[in-house]
Formats: sequence, structure tokens, C-alpha cells
Amino acid sequence: MTAPKTLLELSGADLNPPKLGQSCLVLIDIQNEYRAGPLALPDAEPAIAVAAKLLARARQSGAAIFHIAHRGKPGGLFDRTADRGAIAAELAPLANEAVIEKELPNAFAGTDLQAQLAAGGLKNIVLAGFMTHMCVSSTARAALDLGFRTTIDADSCATRDLPNGRGGVLSARTIHEVALAELSDRFAIIARGDALS
Repeated sequence: MTAPKTLLELSGADLNPPKLGQSCLVLIDIQNEYRAGPLALPDAEPAIAVAAKLLARARQSGAAIFHIAHRGKPGGLFDRTADRGAIAAELAPLANEAVIEKELPNAFAGTDLQAQLAAGGLKNIVLAGFMTHMCVSSTARAALDLGFRTTIDADSCATRDLPNGRGGVLSARTIHEVALAELSDRFAIIARGDALS
């Protein structure tokens, strides 16, 4: 029996991650909402630490950087006027880095992210953030339709436990790994460790 291959492998696609200096780094929803409360992610803190290192390397390489922040209703989840909706301090945007607010999982939907990426003329985007199965996945899938070559920094992403529909629970790590496996089939290169430089 042969080992399974992704559609990208079967098509002979280049699976080497791009250089950060030739890419746009898109940090998705790395907000305090995921550190505490009902949406706290079991692996939020390690993912934030890795994302902060990735951001530092991206800044050093001269990559274009975009911070995406989910905008919820005042007083509710992702309230951007409260600390819970703020971008994590470790990834605080610099004055020259775009901050784009969204209301849907896909960071392109209802925002000018596509136009801002197109203005830079780069087709390589690197995604990192929360949650792997939701906003990172939705954005990666949409990016393919828009002609971008997407890489996901796996260690800079995390998600949460989910009900399995049968009275049990699927662990956050299982959800994370399954989401990455799905995306690796056709939508994105999955980078781990220090593969992005």
C-alpha cells in the first residue's frame, strides 16, 4: 500500500515555504479573547509566543505585515473597545502595519485585505493566528480562489475543543491537526518549526 499524498504533491506543486521578505504576513485574530473566558484556547500562549517570533523575523526581513482583528458587538465577544478584543500585546502593530477589522471568519470577506495585498504586488501570503479550523482555514480557502499562494505557520496557530456531535469532545490538538491536514491537501503549504525565515 502506498502512502497517501496531497493533491498539491500529486500535481507537483512547489511545497517550499517562501522567504518572509518576499511575502505578506497576515496575523489573524491574535486577540485577548482567546486567552481567557469562554473562547480560551488550550494552546493560545505557546502559539502567541511563536507568532511573536515569526512577526519579529518578518519585520527584520522587510515583509509586508497585516494584522486582522475580529470585531464583535460592544459588551460581547471580540469587543474591540475592550481589552478582550485587543490584539495581544506581544503582537502589537507598529504604526506602519495595517490593522484590518473583520466581522466574518474569512479575512477577505467585507474587508479591503485583497486590495491591500494586491497593492503590494506579492502573491505569497503567510497566515498565522486563531482559530486554525475557523478563520485561518476560511481565509486560506478564499486565498486560493483569489490567486494567492498560501503558507500557514502551524505553530503560530491554535484552536479549541469542539463537541463531536455524539456527546463527546474532539480535542483542540486533534481539531488543529485535522484542519492543517485538510488545508495541506490543496489550499496551503504547512510550515513547522523555523521553516519560515
